[in-house]
Amino acid sequence: MPPNFHADTPLAQRMRPASLAAIIGQEHLLATGAPLRRLVEQGHLPSIILHGEAGIGKTTIAMLLADAVNRPFHALSALNTGVKQLREVLDSKDSLAFESPVVFIDEIHRFNKAQQDALLGAVESGDITLIGATTENPSFSVNNALLSRCQVYRLEPLTPEQISAVLQRALLEDHVLKKLTIDLQAQDTISKLAHGDARKALNLLELAIQTADTRQSPLIIDDALVARVAQTALVRYDKDGEQHYDIISAMIKSVRGSDPDAALYWMARMLVGGEPADFIARRLVILASEDIGNANPNALLLADAALRSVQSIGMPEARIILGQVVVYLATSAKSNSTYKAINAAMALAEKDASPVPLHLRNGVTKLMRNQGYGQGYAYPHDYPNHYYPQSYLPENLAGTSFYEFADNQREQHSKQFMAWLKSQAASND
Repeated sequence: MPPNFHADTPLAQRMRPASLAAIIGQEHLLATGAPLRRLVEQGHLPSIILHGEAGIGKTTIAMLLADAVNRPFHALSALNTGVKQLREVLDSKDSLAFESPVVFIDEIHRFNKAQQDALLGAVESGDITLIGATTENPSFSVNNALLSRCQVYRLEPLTPEQISAVLQRALLEDHVLKKLTIDLQAQDTISKLAHGDARKALNLLELAIQTADTRQSPLIIDDALVARVAQTALVRYDKDGEQHYDIISAMIKSVRGSDPDAALYWMARMLVGGEPADFIARRLVILASEDIGNANPNALLLADAALRSVQSIGMPEARIILGQVVVYLATSAKSNSTYKAINAAMALAEKDASPVPLHLRNGVTKLMRNQGYGQGYAYPHDYPNHYYPQSYLPENLAGTSFYEFADNQREQHSKQFMAWLKSQAASND
């Protein structure tokens, strides 16, 4: 190993861009004419929230925005900052300073309401310019009062091509790596494993180089080496993504076919191959409604909860949640009756645009009521069992049926209940 290879500062830190122009990615915000670029060119920086995944440049962009408008920069982390420390920073502003300092708060979604409220006055008065960074949707994780005072900008994960550009820049420009002769054969693999996270890509590259066979020149960084340092088996997805779609299809069909072992295997193949956990979770939400539906309404609730949990927790722990939900779905009763029903209804809706019957329209004005709006409508809650037999379809579609009860316990119970309602209404006439 060359004597000067190891450095005290990690590669990802050494490669942090020194200017907005040096940032790879986020062109929708930083390219010529883009919103953040226009703001700094005008010397103006309002309070903003940067929303996006880890490792895509939120902290770097915040620092460089402050530098571009010549503002003092204070960085805080919501993980270890309390109200007291926050107020100390807010109260430290020099009253004679012409420009307000930029206060950057990483993981701002972790601030509780009291901590977020402590920011309101300073942001409102302009004593500080707030830049918050969050990996969660600000609409749900930042309180409305603070959110209304900030412009939210969404940062996008880097594309594989952009990650490759980050890696190449590191090999060419880093003062440590450029002294080495490196054959980076696993560039595409690192790009895929990084999932848009530049920091993760640089960490993988650095670890692979540190682990490479020092007897070789150049140092060979291939897929096998990256697999070892990443502690994952690399599932090769072909160029056009065919295997990606084949494996997700296999998992869905295994769940639909009530085979939990096969479903777990195909899901594991995706996870060890680097498939984003939230992609898998979204497919399970769809499956819970399409293939299980009202045979077990809890399936959709559990799948939706899994999606939100996976998004907030991330890998590797997300695998536990996905494992639970895929077994639950695979072993659940199945039905596609509601899936077929909505498809049939939409097919008819594309061909038929019958007017709403008068008795179903709201007679909100005297003229409407005189025209018959709402007349003849029977309010079901005024009748026994909260049911009254009346037509809710246009006259030309009377008797049309889209939904057929499937032969599972829950839907058959609903079918029996509906039959009982109708029989009770008939006996009350």
